[in-house]
This record gives sequence, C-alpha cells and structure tokens, in this order.
Amino acid sequence: MNRSAVDLWFVEEVLPLEGALTGYLRRKWREANEIPDLRQEIYTRVYEAATVAIPEMTKPFLFMTARNLLIDRARRAQVVSIEAVLDSEGLDVADTVPNPEQNAVGREALRLLQAAISRLPPRCREVTLLRKVHGLPQRDVARRMGISESTVEQQVAKGVRLIADAMADIVPEPVTSRFGRRPRKVGQP
Repeated sequence: MNRSAVDLWFVEEVLPLEGALTGYLRRKWREANEIPDLRQEIYTRVYEAATVAIPEMTKPFLFMTARNLLIDRARRAQVVSIEAVLDSEGLDVADTVPNPEQNAVGREALRLLQAAISRLPPRCREVTLLRKVHGLPQRDVARRMGISESTVEQQVAKGVRLIADAMADIVPEPVTSRFGRRPRKVGQP
C-alpha cells in the first residue's frame, strides 16, 4: 500500500476519532497514566495494518484494535512471573492431581470451546481445525481445500478471533496475588 495514501487516510479518518478513543480507554482501563501509551500503540497497530490494506470501516477497526490491545494487556498482567514459579518449585506440594472443581471447570471450558468451534462458518471451521488442531501447514490446507494461502490465513484469523470472543466470557475465579491484591480486569475500577 502506498504510504502517502495510508498517511492521508490516517490523518483524515483515524485522528479525528482520538477523543472517542481516549474516552473509550478511560472507561476501560484503570491506569490513566498509561492511556497515552495505549493510544500510541493502537495507532501503531492500526497504521501498520493499513499499510497492507486500508480498512473499509475505520471506526470499528480502530475500536476493535483498542479492545484487542486491552485484552492482551490484561492477560499479560495476569501471567505469573518466572521468579514466582521458581520460588514455588521448592515448596512441598503433595498433590498435583486436579480436584473435582478444577475438573468440572475444565470440562465446562472444553464444552464451551466445542460450542464456539461448532458455531464457526463451515469453511472457517474446517480451515481453523486443519491449521490449529491438526497442525497442517498453511500451504497444505490451501492445496487440500482449493483456496489461496492468504484465504487460509484470513479464515484462521477469523476463526481464532470468533473463538476468542466466545471464550472471553469465561473468566477464572480471581486469585489473590502474593501481595494480597486481586488481579484487575479490564474495565474494573
């Protein structure tokens, strides 16, 4: 894509949405001092994506990018540090077998995942299963289904996004960190 066309699109279509984007970020992200950095990262992602193809609908694309970034950040905030894992290795943990509650939660998550996969459009479902479950290379999936590799890539991205959206409602019970605080979820004060 022509950089000058992307620049023009960005200035005319994206930047006028800055106020709405900032308001969205303020409502969804607790750390107000991080909003300028979040906004910059969103702009970077949107601009880079537009160098491949300018989205037809700018506002939904911008806000979907913002939503995805906030989800990424929230997930990263819930990841346990490697030091905490190393510290816990020295503990005498007698039983690592999941308890009945953990088994039930796991079964329910699997059921919801299966339901999300079954709701995918047929071609999207087949492509996603071949790539992500069966591990076939993109080229092989394209050949097998008689579609282009870029279509395989698009269908996998769509499938993963739809599954992630369906699974986003599944939030594990909050745990207390070693500092006595519960992890913050996006949008919670």
